[in-house]
Amino acid sequence: MPVRILLADDHQIVRQGLKALLEQKGFVVAGEAADGHEAIQLAVKLRPDVAILDLVMPLINGVNVARTILREFPNTKVILLTMHTEEQYVFDALRAGVTGYVVKTDAATDLAHAIDAVLRGAIFVSSKISGGIVQAYIENKGVAVDPLTPRERQVLQLIAEGKTTKEIASLLGISVKTGEAHRTKIMSKLGMHSIAGVVRYAIRHGMIDA
Repeated sequence: MPVRILLADDHQIVRQGLKALLEQKGFVVAGEAADGHEAIQLAVKLRPDVAILDLVMPLINGVNVARTILREFPNTKVILLTMHTEEQYVFDALRAGVTGYVVKTDAATDLAHAIDAVLRGAIFVSSKISGGIVQAYIENKGVAVDPLTPRERQVLQLIAEGKTTKEIASLLGISVKTGEAHRTKIMSKLGMHSIAGVVRYAIRHGMIDA
């Protein structure tokens, strides 16, 4: 039975290229998503064997999508696609339960290998990423604890994308008062006093592009 893939990237041309690549390798792309919210909806509907997620996506970034998918469907394997090779991005992904971390420029050679590896229960990272990063994570060295809850991370990304509290409340199905409470708690936890600080934090953690 062919491996069923969920593919999520906000650039259609990238999705088309990846889909063609995967289908050439014998995989089935069961669904395509253009943002994090759509990716979660499709994961619920399709229950894919593997979810391949872009790190930076509108509404919900790849790491937070991974957390949600893995919480609901722990048998689904998640591979993150990104241009970022820095330690913090890899740590964030591994801490979320992602077992494949593929640099986009290496996708043509690495993606099929990554799928095979994660389905075997292994961790796969592109060769551009130092093996010491994964070893440090396994040994629990230098892995900072994320102070934010999954909901707070989602709200933070939406704030950084320029959404108002009213828009955030509508998108998340919460009250404006609850949205304000999340905003206040996020700023307090991160010790920030401006939206500019939130935006910088979101960029550093791969939630939005610079």
